[in-house]
Amino acid sequence: MSFTKSILYIFLFSIVSFKGFSQGFLKAEGKKIVNAKGENVLLRGFGLGGWMLQEGYMLKINKEAQQYRIRERIEELMGPKQTQEFYDAWLANHMRKIDVDSLKRWGFNSIRLPMHYNLYTLSADKEPVAGKNTWLEKGFALTDSLLTWCKANKMYLILDLHAAPGGQGNDLNIADRDPSKPYLWDSEANQEKTIALWKKLAERYKDEPYIGAYDILNEPNYGFSNPEEDKNGTKEKVNAPLRKLMVEITKAIREVDQKHIIIIEGNGWGNNYNGIFPLWDKNMVLSYHKYWNYNDQASIAHIIKARDEQHVPVWLGETGENSNVWFTDAIHLLEKNNIGWAWWPLKKIGANNPMEIKSNPNYDALVKYLNNGGNKPKDSNVYSGLMELAIYSRLENTIIHKDVIDAMIRQPFSDETKPFKPNLIKDKSIVYAVDYDLGKNGKAYFDTDTADYHTSTGKRSAGNRGRIYRNDGVDIAKDSTRYEKYYVNHIEKGEWLHYTVNVSQKGTYTLKINAAADNASGRMTIMIDEKIVAKDIAVPNTGDNKKFATFGVKNIALKAGMQKIKVLADAGGYNFGYIQFVK
Repeated sequence: MSFTKSILYIFLFSIVSFKGFSQGFLKAEGKKIVNAKGENVLLRGFGLGGWMLQEGYMLKINKEAQQYRIRERIEELMGPKQTQEFYDAWLANHMRKIDVDSLKRWGFNSIRLPMHYNLYTLSADKEPVAGKNTWLEKGFALTDSLLTWCKANKMYLILDLHAAPGGQGNDLNIADRDPSKPYLWDSEANQEKTIALWKKLAERYKDEPYIGAYDILNEPNYGFSNPEEDKNGTKEKVNAPLRKLMVEITKAIREVDQKHIIIIEGNGWGNNYNGIFPLWDKNMVLSYHKYWNYNDQASIAHIIKARDEQHVPVWLGETGENSNVWFTDAIHLLEKNNIGWAWWPLKKIGANNPMEIKSNPNYDALVKYLNNGGNKPKDSNVYSGLMELAIYSRLENTIIHKDVIDAMIRQPFSDETKPFKPNLIKDKSIVYAVDYDLGKNGKAYFDTDTADYHTSTGKRSAGNRGRIYRNDGVDIAKDSTRYEKYYVNHIEKGEWLHYTVNVSQKGTYTLKINAAADNASGRMTIMIDEKIVAKDIAVPNTGDNKKFATFGVKNIALKAGMQKIKVLADAGGYNFGYIQFVK
């Protein structure tokens, strides 16, 4: 780089840095979140579920899935020393600067940190002196590092108390609740510790503009009036204990910090605001959570109503765990209504988030034992499987799902399709069925079952039934006979897939279609740039829907350069592996 270019680069970087740091503290102004310049700020972020607080489903554990029980059961298998090694490695590997850098590069501007109180302070029943608070450096140090990485990227960090002392409801996993101990709600010591923790955090971060807000209590879910019949507080009419605690937390924060936004959440997993209003602070934001319902205006009407009546901003603090179709539609709806969002989670063992943590055979054996019992795995195998899992949680070892990122950042505002892979076509080149274009349903592909709307419909649907490789509506399965090979299955009449290909040499090609079927009823049509080139092609019976064979579609003229191939199912009932182009 020349001296002149170096000076120009430094100058431009200093302008960007100054502009970023001049935006100052976020604040609530009427129904908007604004920066110090009064500019509207739309938060687009991710929640770091699974880092400080492991929910069992993220680790494929569904029995006794609170973090404390997972840890106790691991300790029984390999002892406390090696268990501590795993949890230290997990915290060190799961979230690093490279993760924050990547989020920024992909187009996100904020992070929600789900905090477990036990990284910051002892539980009330373990305090050496009752009523005193022992502060633990681990949680604060992890938060400091995360804030440093956020500041370097000019991203906002929202602190979220995800697991409060005692637990804030009957959904045990989300707050790592031990049901043998007092709740947050029936223990004065737990409430005082919660208040003290927020005051401690506010003292530490009061002068940090890149702390976007304090989300003071995640997803309260407790029936105060009728805990037997309304376990999760969805029908609670009064919510007096919740309001009282949130007012007391706010008061403690404001004794040391006048600047930061305070975010509150209603009962019933964040959505039941009965009895919470009127608000008690001038710099507040209402959070709500949204899962598995329709993405129409009616689905957010309750929070829009609260925003209008209270004249206060709202923020979707948690959502996700669905298909790309659902993600795209939700973000389009939210941003049309000037509602920022934090998706959930950034990474787990699973394909519907940006980073998928890969499993390993020793870990799979541990999960099988924890879920189903049976033969106890060897301690050395448990240790090996868990430490490998911690290493696999590093970004560079995860599977990056670019389709999820594209569905969240680009697709809500564009109907354009893009190639999933380069697909440079030469003689005998193969394009795999699962590598259809990136884009919306109806643009890059068409599938009849695209998302899970069971909160609205009462019936679960899947999107991608296989829940692997990609997160669109297209159903994908893994071929157990061929390493790392995937295919499209559950193909129904009218469904189709688009492939943008770049043909190196024009000519006449035979398309060898790799498919499997246990019947001869399947039919497909092939189109190039929306023109039919082969119609109602019979898909042969291969004897089994997992026994793949190829059949040829001859005399297909391809021009040189980019073109779109569409494979349309005139009749379904077959599985589709790949297309090979033979000149």
